[in-house]
Amino acid sequence: MNLHQFRFVREAVRQNFNLTSAAKALFTSQPGVSKAIIELEDELGVEIFRRHGKRVRSLTEPGKRILLSIERILDEVETLKRVGKDFASQDQGSFVIATTHTQARYALPKVLTEFTKRFPKVRVSIQQGNPGQIAELLIHDRADIAIATEGIANTPGVLALPGYQWHHVVMVPLSHPLLNQATITLEEIAKYPLITYDKAFAGRSKIDAAFAQRNLSPDIILEAIDADVIKTYVETGMGVGIVAGLAYDADRDRNLRVIPVGHLFGNNVTHLGVKQGAYLRSFVYTFIELFSPTLTKKIVEQAMTNESETYEI
Repeated sequence: MNLHQFRFVREAVRQNFNLTSAAKALFTSQPGVSKAIIELEDELGVEIFRRHGKRVRSLTEPGKRILLSIERILDEVETLKRVGKDFASQDQGSFVIATTHTQARYALPKVLTEFTKRFPKVRVSIQQGNPGQIAELLIHDRADIAIATEGIANTPGVLALPGYQWHHVVMVPLSHPLLNQATITLEEIAKYPLITYDKAFAGRSKIDAAFAQRNLSPDIILEAIDADVIKTYVETGMGVGIVAGLAYDADRDRNLRVIPVGHLFGNNVTHLGVKQGAYLRSFVYTFIELFSPTLTKKIVEQAMTNESETYEI
């Protein structure tokens, strides 16, 4: 048996048992994938996949056990590669960050500016997506770090480290009636059309839960994944925006005003996610501490040793 066979099995499962898609993903031929899997089954003495004719349909019971072992082996192989690269070049390489638009646009610029000063030979790539996509990139070794508020803290195989807390704000055009309210309430906010995040992003679940608890049905006329898009439509007067507080820039958003509403929607925590059992290169630890100074290398290593899916400081 060999690593190519293991990769073919893993990719066949990832591609929903489509061997043609698995072959394309691994830049090889479908007959080659099929032959390699059959040879592995012959060597192990069991069928890994259930088939209907020549088509692979699902994993057999022993196949499910074999897949777990294959994933562990391939994870260890990736760790060996990273260890080798790290010791060969401590201050260079590629660094992939999977994150949402809000984090990339508002939370990362200062961090990455300092990071690239310290590690000028490291080539940084930011991959944006929703929290589910971000977690997938991390789990499948296509990203070194995942950063998001929603989703990754509950993803199996991901160690979620608390980065920082933040609150929502209501954003309105200049001279909007809500600015005259001494105390803003959910009932007052619900009187206006609302523009806020898509359900997968930036604490949207907290917003929905707060209104539901008061039996309110707000008129959310526009959802977006991008705080800049939300601000654009708020500025036109289409509705009242609910965004992350860090998305407000007093210099750039001169035609808008914000009202703090953390007391209505509660605290939100942005997490940094790393893959359970992954080997982190030295500059990744530096990035984590730049992003959240409380997350020292010692604390991160302790969290990884405990192998818990979430970690609280």
